[in-house]
Amino acid sequence: MCGMPQQPPVRSTPARRPRPDASMSLLTNVMDHSLDDGYAEAAARRKARGDGGMPRTLRAKLGLAAGLVLAGLVVTLGAAQARVAAPAVAKEREELIDRIDRETAAADRLEKDVDDLRGEVGARQREALRKHGGDQGELVGLLSGAVAVHGPGVKLVVDDAKEAGQGGGNDPRRTSGFSDTGRVRDRDMQRVVNGLWQSGAEAVTINGQRLTALSAIRAAGDAILVDNKPLVPPYTVLAVGDGDELRAAFQDSADGQYLKALHENFGIRTGMTVEDEVRLPAAPSVTVRTAQPSTEKGTT
Repeated sequence: MCGMPQQPPVRSTPARRPRPDASMSLLTNVMDHSLDDGYAEAAARRKARGDGGMPRTLRAKLGLAAGLVLAGLVVTLGAAQARVAAPAVAKEREELIDRIDRETAAADRLEKDVDDLRGEVGARQREALRKHGGDQGELVGLLSGAVAVHGPGVKLVVDDAKEAGQGGGNDPRRTSGFSDTGRVRDRDMQRVVNGLWQSGAEAVTINGQRLTALSAIRAAGDAILVDNKPLVPPYTVLAVGDGDELRAAFQDSADGQYLKALHENFGIRTGMTVEDEVRLPAAPSVTVRTAQPSTEKGTT
């Protein structure tokens, strides 16, 4: 019988498609066998012996119950103690805040009393100068800062740079050790004041604080202290003197050039104007530590 030849049957099984995670055999094995075989065998043996699960004997059940009761008692006692202690802690905190407020108010009252006493001492000093100073009393009071003064002068404003802390090269304050070159420092104000005195100023104030021969300009952190009183920028310096001559002399002095270098190199803002009249208050009190009045007649 003739016909078309038949194709032999396919005997071989088709190739299986590889698993996508075939290259990650270790990870696949861990996922497929999350429990180690040894642990599984041990669990099976314990189950066969009846060792697993809840305790079976009465003693074991009583022990478990006692342990649970004890744990519950510990948690309950801790919560109760915390609830009892919370009001006591809150009360102590309120008492501490009240004490701080009282002490702060007392310190403020004492500071006010000190200021009042300084004002009274200054007033008595000025009265003594007027009464016993003779012809030189007014001049002594002016030069010592014991009396308020007014007259023509200059107004100098010194302020931090707009971006304080970013300075350039050629640091004119290299020996001061200041790293924040955009900030006005106590040494800068010392040079400004000394330059004004040297240029002919007869009386000087910084932010309304009258300077005397015993005044000190210091730093406390980032703050500038004048006679232990903190000042904040901008620093307004008023000086009594011949306005035009005082400004010209200061700008040509070494301290004036120093201030100009601060402006050019570090952006410290400055401005100086001539004023027809400036008014300077008296110093709170003039403390004399060493000088004694002379009793000899005719001695000046």
